[in-house]
Amino acid sequence: MKQIGFIGLGAMGRHVSANLLKAGYPLKVYDISTAAVEELVSKGAVAAGCAKEAAEGSDIVMTMLPNAPHVEAAMTGPDGILAGLQAGGTIIDLTTLAPGEAKRLCKLAADSGVTMLDAPVSGGVAGAEGGTLSLFVGGDEATFNSVMPIFEAIGKTIRLLGGSGAGQTVKMVNQIMVGLEITALAEAWTLGVKAGADPEILCDVLGTGAAACKQMEIIRRSILQGNYEPGFAVNLQYKDLGIAMETSRELQVPMLLTSTAVQYFEMARAMGYGGKDHSSVAKVLENITGVNISAAKKQK
Repeated sequence: MKQIGFIGLGAMGRHVSANLLKAGYPLKVYDISTAAVEELVSKGAVAAGCAKEAAEGSDIVMTMLPNAPHVEAAMTGPDGILAGLQAGGTIIDLTTLAPGEAKRLCKLAADSGVTMLDAPVSGGVAGAEGGTLSLFVGGDEATFNSVMPIFEAIGKTIRLLGGSGAGQTVKMVNQIMVGLEITALAEAWTLGVKAGADPEILCDVLGTGAAACKQMEIIRRSILQGNYEPGFAVNLQYKDLGIAMETSRELQVPMLLTSTAVQYFEMARAMGYGGKDHSSVAKVLENITGVNISAAKKQK
């Protein structure tokens, strides 16, 4: 099986790496957190001291990092991926980036004789742990086909969507919809509960009609339970909506609703919920209105 180097063992990366090990892939891992590396070593991975070491001897290097500057830092310099990965190798970047950044980094890799796929994911920590992520892939079709078994070890829905940057474009659209849906639900449920509706009945009834959406599942397991452990963190949703706003400025597309959602997540961050689930936008309205959706039934 192909040797894989994996860089970025955060909340999702550590589960993705574990699933690659379960599928039998030899894996070298690197992260700035020694504890994260040790956890994967205990499961059968080999520790690398830097990104270059993770790339040396590997056929493929996968990155799952916070943002474009982190990916570029991992790729470049004397201790970077491109210093260790041989020409003809492949980089698979699972990070969510702006489409333009993905194209730029792909060009950077190509200049060193390395093929790069942008493959941002959707599904959160639960999808990463269960190996059921959706992967939105952009890049070369032959490379995509050659690494499909790797994708199948970590995801369930896998699509090649076009050339470099195409995966990031689709992920950006996905994150706009997710951010708007969870913000709209926070507003709607707060108003409904203050007007006297039962929040669970709202889920039961509206979940079968035209207003039904995926984020209603988030309401059931987080907002209604008063449990805001991620999930998908506010900070990450804020970053992803920022990518959409950055791209909208480049392409001159008005994004009035998205810009409002950004401010909701900014307020949630200011309240200390940056590391909590993105459904914490409901806490912003709870603070303003005094309405507690999770406790509403108990208060009757």
